[in-house]
Amino acid sequence: MRASADWARELGIPTAAVELYRASDVIDLHVDSFIWQRTFGYDLTKRHRAPLWGAFLGQVDFPRIREAEISGATWVITTNPLREPADRARAFESNLEELCRTLSRVPDEFQVVTNAHEYDAARAAGKHAAFLGIQGGNALDLSLSELARLCDGRVLRITLVHLSSSRIGSTSSPMRLTDTGLSAFGSQMVELLNERKVLVDLAHISARGFWSACDAHAKDTPFVVTHTGVSGVYRHWRNLDDDQIRAVAKSGGVVGIMYHAPFLGDRPWAGRVETIARHIAHVLRVGGEETPALGSDWDGSIITPRDMPTCLELPRLVAALANLNIEERVIQKILGRNFLRVVRDVRG
Repeated sequence: MRASADWARELGIPTAAVELYRASDVIDLHVDSFIWQRTFGYDLTKRHRAPLWGAFLGQVDFPRIREAEISGATWVITTNPLREPADRARAFESNLEELCRTLSRVPDEFQVVTNAHEYDAARAAGKHAAFLGIQGGNALDLSLSELARLCDGRVLRITLVHLSSSRIGSTSSPMRLTDTGLSAFGSQMVELLNERKVLVDLAHISARGFWSACDAHAKDTPFVVTHTGVSGVYRHWRNLDDDQIRAVAKSGGVVGIMYHAPFLGDRPWAGRVETIARHIAHVLRVGGEETPALGSDWDGSIITPRDMPTCLELPRLVAALANLNIEERVIQKILGRNFLRVVRDVRG
């Protein structure tokens, strides 16, 4: 393990920022790298160089996750909306097994976990704790019984909709024709996910759908928005407004801030890590210190900041948060403790 001073010197940040980072649980709520393994054969177990200055893909792999000392992450399976419902369910089932097999290829370094207790055990063994998630609930929208069958205990969370509307509800994407909100089936889906202790993720859903999901959601259970920006810093169709942040905070959930520069207000290939810090700080001001979290969307076709193109530069975000006069104990909550609290509340 390299010395903290050496790592800090490489990144051009204070040694104290690296030491705080290393003393923290560092958990990312949304890593999309598995999609490239499925489509192009990208081997997550091998170290890669990031093409195109880190844009779109190549931002993480298992060796670099370990080098960056990221203690946990939610590794997601993204749904292809063009498949028929039954095909989507079969594809999800196959992809879930493939992702688990891939993680099992490095058993001394990675461990699939389903709750905070298992996370603690993985960390005590020196392993990266891999939570599993679904992006696009239409992977399992064939029927509620099929959802109950396939959404087994390994799946921690489901992002209800993605970049296209579905039987579940409307996306926030401008590509939608109308905003019909959350359907009756979508409301039933939320209720079933609550019963099965699967976190409901409201990233990507339309504003109308967001509020309908809030109404359908159990009032004693937190929900999350795993990867987003905030309109209080930069107004964008992809970002949450302050009322939505307050609703997540009221539920006891968290808002994970993503790293896609254009959604955060920077020009492509000109983003800065300070912009991510400003979005996090806004969630902190509006939702309180229990609400902000990290939700990179690494390898989700994003364009990362130029000074944080891959996971290896993540301690720079700690330095940027410290430069905003955010206390060390609050930075540790942002890095991982807030999300762990949510997982512990829902799953134990």
